[in-house]
Amino acid sequence: MKHTQRTALLRLTQAGLIAAMYAVCTALIQPAAYGPVQFRFSEVLTILPVFTPAAIPGLAIGCLVANLYGLSTGANIAGAWDLLFGTLATLAAAFLTYALRHVRIRRWPVLATLPPVILNAVVIGLELTLAYGGMPWYLNMLCVAAGQLAACTVCGLLLFSALDLSGASRILFQTAPGRFDQ
Repeated sequence: MKHTQRTALLRLTQAGLIAAMYAVCTALIQPAAYGPVQFRFSEVLTILPVFTPAAIPGLAIGCLVANLYGLSTGANIAGAWDLLFGTLATLAAAFLTYALRHVRIRRWPVLATLPPVILNAVVIGLELTLAYGGMPWYLNMLCVAAGQLAACTVCGLLLFSALDLSGASRILFQTAPGRFDQ
């Protein structure tokens, strides 16, 4: 298999696995994943664009599937709006995370963890305000930002550290020909 074909197949596989992990992790903690105060453990995966561009479509598709699942079970109160705007926010955040992947503070990609925090706080905060109507937008935004900060920045940097220091990132996200080339 040619190197470019192998790379494309590897990236497609990585994107599919990331999408599946995101959707399953969200579905497993369904009560906490939707609503005015939310914590999506799956958002820890938003650090993965630092390692591979395959995470960009993977996160967006995983978010779409998770939001569709939440809508079908009645847990996702933001409804169809979340299918569109939540997924687009995740896609934009993944692109920005990838763009910031080389910006480091003492070898830590701290700034790369912020796009999903900021974009989801604004977009999901607005969705929740429109869906519930109870809390003002800025309070919904702060609640979403708090959950996102915990998942994306704190847990995301822990995942980054585990993948980077163990060398797992080089094995999991390699695209160069290697021992699996046969």
